[in-house]
Amino acid sequence: MSTDELHVVAVAEWHEAISAARATGFTFFDWLSAVDRTYDAVVPGYDVVLRALSLQRRDPVVGVELAGLHGIRITTRVPEGASLASVTDVYAGAAWHERETHEMFGLEFDGFDDGSGSGLRPLLLPDGFEGTPLRKSFVLAARASKQWPGGKEPGEGHDSAKSPSRRRVQAPGVPDATWGPR
Repeated sequence: MSTDELHVVAVAEWHEAISAARATGFTFFDWLSAVDRTYDAVVPGYDVVLRALSLQRRDPVVGVELAGLHGIRITTRVPEGASLASVTDVYAGAAWHERETHEMFGLEFDGFDDGSGSGLRPLLLPDGFEGTPLRKSFVLAARASKQWPGGKEPGEGHDSAKSPSRRRVQAPGVPDATWGPR
């Protein structure tokens, strides 16, 4: 099994890099998604990653055809509030993935076209849902309404008066005690 080639590109080069990959034999779209890196101290933003596959590929050094499944991952860091060029014109199958990434992370894809004329619209979340649940800043309401099970050691129970004195563990996405209705 071979490993994927990894290409990190600037936001402005995203569409061109993916079009070039398609033109060089990476004809099978696999997936597209994002990773929230907004707490990165150096370059905050969202890493958008696309993976495509090729059944044959020419080795650039030796110049021979290599048989088998070959993958390529193309990634870019999208700053908060910026948008990214849609690749639905390169891979039609990317439409579902771009809709999901838009819904879960709030990222915009310029030029998105899935043939419906409806643009980027909800895909997985229920009607009326507000927010972007895969962002690190999203407050997980379920964790506000009941005790987080990882906050205590097994067997300690949920009565804080009986817990040993130690610093309370708080998982990412868990709001503080003042959050929510009272």
